[in-house]
Amino acid sequence: MAARSFFDTNVLIYADDKSVPVKQRRALDLVAEHRRAGTGVVSHQILQEYFVTVTRKLGVDQRIARRKVELLAEFDVATTDVSDILAAIDLHFLHGFSFWDALVMRAAKQAGCSVLLTEDMQETREIDGVRIVNPFR
Repeated sequence: MAARSFFDTNVLIYADDKSVPVKQRRALDLVAEHRRAGTGVVSHQILQEYFVTVTRKLGVDQRIARRKVELLAEFDVATTDVSDILAAIDLHFLHGFSFWDALVMRAAKQAGCSVLLTEDMQETREIDGVRIVNPFR
């Protein structure tokens, strides 16, 4: 069974990126696996970033992207509050992550994830019980 895993935006974008077929296949497989197992998690931030990126950079039709956001929202959706923003600022200071990556890390922790699937952070690092994994290696 798959571990409860938080999906960073870049992994979800690859599911729509036909220019990188190996990564696209892997991203699609991960989404399907976690959907079946009920172990996928995203946040409001991820859903927003996904919509903006696939419509602007990949040219996905807005109606199709909206529908995909609806489907991705069938994962558990982590919410953040002011304490999470402050904790993300602390992670930013302590670990040198960008603020946005720190907010993703905080959301993963708060959602009870043991894995953060991302291509953007330092792979194999573990912060507060959340292991950063690059699924494309």
